[in-house]
Amino acid sequence: MTDQQGRPAASAATDIREHRLIYGCMGLGGQWDRQPYGARDIDDAHAAIEAALEIGITAFDHADIYRHGKSEAVFGEVLARTPGLRARILIQTKCGIHLPDDTAPGYYDLRATHIVRSVEQSLTRLRTDVIDVLLLHRPDPLADPEEIAGALASLHRQGLVRHFGVSNMAAAQVAYLQAELDLPLVANQLQLSLAHRDWLEAGVLVNTGESAALGFPLGTLEHCRRNRIGVQAWGALAKGRFTGAQQSAAERDTAERIAALAHRAGTTPETILLWWLQRHPARIVPVIGTARPERIRACADAVRRTPDLTHQQWYELWLAARAEPLP
Repeated sequence: MTDQQGRPAASAATDIREHRLIYGCMGLGGQWDRQPYGARDIDDAHAAIEAALEIGITAFDHADIYRHGKSEAVFGEVLARTPGLRARILIQTKCGIHLPDDTAPGYYDLRATHIVRSVEQSLTRLRTDVIDVLLLHRPDPLADPEEIAGALASLHRQGLVRHFGVSNMAAAQVAYLQAELDLPLVANQLQLSLAHRDWLEAGVLVNTGESAALGFPLGTLEHCRRNRIGVQAWGALAKGRFTGAQQSAAERDTAERIAALAHRAGTTPETILLWWLQRHPARIVPVIGTARPERIRACADAVRRTPDLTHQQWYELWLAARAEPLP
């Protein structure tokens, strides 16, 4: 079976945990404002989606707030103009954040009514009948886990959402919610990268004076792996800080090491950054958010090849980025 360009048709794994790389659609849809999107925004989204499909990505990550809903909307436009594409991909979206506007400040909302309304609106914008994975975007301190469980169970019974997960939650919060759910949580999306390393530092700075300064809840990745909750890494490419946008001596040194490893492995610096995450035993699945087709294509080997980093090379990159020895 081939697609309209004669390439082998992609086939999306139905379990988000089986994907090697996810394309994050936050950069699609034009500006972060409430102005309507235009034809150019749809074309740009189409080009990015095609580049992702070209390298083997078949999982696409959204949130109802991205570009004030325009990211989902332009994605829906691309689905409408590309017959057969929806059946070949997995769509994940998130809900639970109310952006600030003229009537209210920004806040989190995991009440049942907000979850259900958000899903209905996402389905309309995405022009699809079902969301494959719905993530609760941020913890809401006022949320009632029993109420959340009822809303998710209803969405699942109606066939509107297949699977559920969370984002930016600690192990205790995940376990607290899971205790009320009959359906398993399949994902936790967290900020993880070579630049954002609290998740890693927390585990090695235990019993040191530095540990108090870290905000990452120790044991979260371990909890996810033990309970078969897929760990997704947002911000995985670190906003280019090691692949062209270096700002410090440590970043420049790390970028040089990454470039050397990429040359030796016959791949790209972007791939080395993603391999560094994929090499972790938590089986991290990076989410790449660039909207530039050429940078998307630079990530191809993170889908097609097994991470080619030795134990020592992995540590060398970590030490270069942290710019000081381990305790």
